[in-house]
Amino acid sequence: MYSSETKIRVRYGETDKMGYVYYGVYPLYYEVGRTELMREFNFPYSKIEEMGIMLPVISLDIKYFKAAKYDDLLTIKTIIKELPSARITFNYEVYNEQKELLNQANTTLVFIDEKSRKPRKAPEELLNTLSPYFRNKK
Repeated sequence: MYSSETKIRVRYGETDKMGYVYYGVYPLYYEVGRTELMREFNFPYSKIEEMGIMLPVISLDIKYFKAAKYDDLLTIKTIIKELPSARITFNYEVYNEQKELLNQANTTLVFIDEKSRKPRKAPEELLNTLSPYFRNKK
């Protein structure tokens, strides 16, 4: 398992008339968490694209528990629970400053060959980088 935490401050334009974060903004927060996680182990999206690989989201599932509000400092915890194959799933937990869980989500992305537009296996370099986090520790 590999996890990462990213802080995001809620901006006024991300809220609705009630002052709560609009529900459709959370996937943007997840993208920030996912991007920062990939950057942490030196595998940013730009590197994946340079390899001729696209990584579109094919599913998104969100469960909302509590609302975030304007100016809240949120912690986006992003977790990879399984070593990727042709797909990679990211799990998210969003917390406020009081460490209350606001929502949980997951996105699944598929590795696509840019030329053929067909699914392919995750790049070997990425698997080699992630493998140590998924070995059984005894």
